[in-house]
Amino acid sequence: MARRPANVKSTDEHILQRYSKRRPELPEGHRLVYEQHYLANRNAQYRTTAVSQKMEAWMHRHVASDLRKGIDPATLEVGAGTLNHLPYEPAISAYDVVEPFQLLLDHSSHRGRIRHTYRSITEVPTTNRYDRIVSIATFEHIEDLPDVASRCADLLAHDGCLRVGIPNEGTILWRLGTTLTGLEFWMKYGLDYQTLMRYEHVNTADEIEAVLRCYFRTVSVAVCGISRRFAFYRFLECSSPLPRGA
Repeated sequence: MARRPANVKSTDEHILQRYSKRRPELPEGHRLVYEQHYLANRNAQYRTTAVSQKMEAWMHRHVASDLRKGIDPATLEVGAGTLNHLPYEPAISAYDVVEPFQLLLDHSSHRGRIRHTYRSITEVPTTNRYDRIVSIATFEHIEDLPDVASRCADLLAHDGCLRVGIPNEGTILWRLGTTLTGLEFWMKYGLDYQTLMRYEHVNTADEIEAVLRCYFRTVSVAVCGISRRFAFYRFLECSSPLPRGA
């Protein structure tokens, strides 16, 4: 269970009471194509996915923008997937990853750069300390988000930073952006894509930001767009973990 931050505000408590969430059950038709679709999506085999992955480069660049030549920070990536973020990172010697879907790691050509692999953030030794914890397009999927945010706060070294890139889920621009992918998904499988998105994305961008503000004193935000309401992606830079509560 997530540790509670000290002196939780009533607005923060309202957000934390939403968890842990449980994703809806996936209909049988979607279950049958789920793994095939997931791998095709991660490997950019859809035309629309290939375009979206080029747009996702904005998140990767922002997450990696703190790196400086000659610096070798201990890094943990949460939700590493096919390790597609590694090309944006230099040759960091201490790069650990959390990824429950082993098949994605097995198909990655970057596997040799990883020091340690964990299936869950709870497997990461509590004695580990990271200068950076990074995550790209993962926090929207996590049902027990406060637990993960809490664990990230505890695993950071002094002056460490959590750097998170997320889709701007819950806003009209993001919903419009998924429409084309949904059309291609329907043409391929004859199934509703939004049903899959409701299963996959259990957290909105606003909820993710609110949860992170419960555990970090400083949360800086950048958007790929005009504002939080009109953007495709959001980047959150979190530092100075708040004191542990009871």
